[in-house]
Amino acid sequence: MRQRVSAMSARWTGPLTGAMTTGAMTQNSRSSGFVLGAATIATGLIAGAFYVFACAVMPALARSDDRVYVEVMRDINEVIQNPVFFLGFLGAPLLTAVAAWQARGRGYRRWVWAALVASALAFLVTVALNVPLNDALARGGDPGALREEFEDPWLAWNVVRTVLLTVTLGLLVKATGSRAAGRD
Repeated sequence: MRQRVSAMSARWTGPLTGAMTTGAMTQNSRSSGFVLGAATIATGLIAGAFYVFACAVMPALARSDDRVYVEVMRDINEVIQNPVFFLGFLGAPLLTAVAAWQARGRGYRRWVWAALVASALAFLVTVALNVPLNDALARGGDPGALREEFEDPWLAWNVVRTVLLTVTLGLLVKATGSRAAGRD
């Protein structure tokens, strides 16, 4: 009798438990896919913004005299501090971190974790090197001296963070493709 009750119990809870587990896994899969996609998009937007500085904004400003160069860079540094930019700038590494956490135990995890490392390095370059240069420019002084201290280091670190974010984007795209191909 005990075996019969146990067998009936297994039949009764088996499909329910299986359905609940499958539903939870589907929900988790949707969530992880959404977060990975959002991390990829946010990273692409920020990488693109830094890329535009490297190949268009800064070369155009290089043609300006010192006073114009410093004024325009101050204006850019002021107006870029807005909710839309910060949503992408802060969202990209945060979403990548969440995607890395969600990818634990999945085959594509190494791509997301590598992306997180590159994203974190780009964030650190920005806050430790580019932002202090922006702050020094904002404090004022002789435009010629300010430009001389600012331009070359800022350009170099901008290229570094642009490359790091482009690598991040490539790694996230690879993770997305691996995930979609079922290699998780």
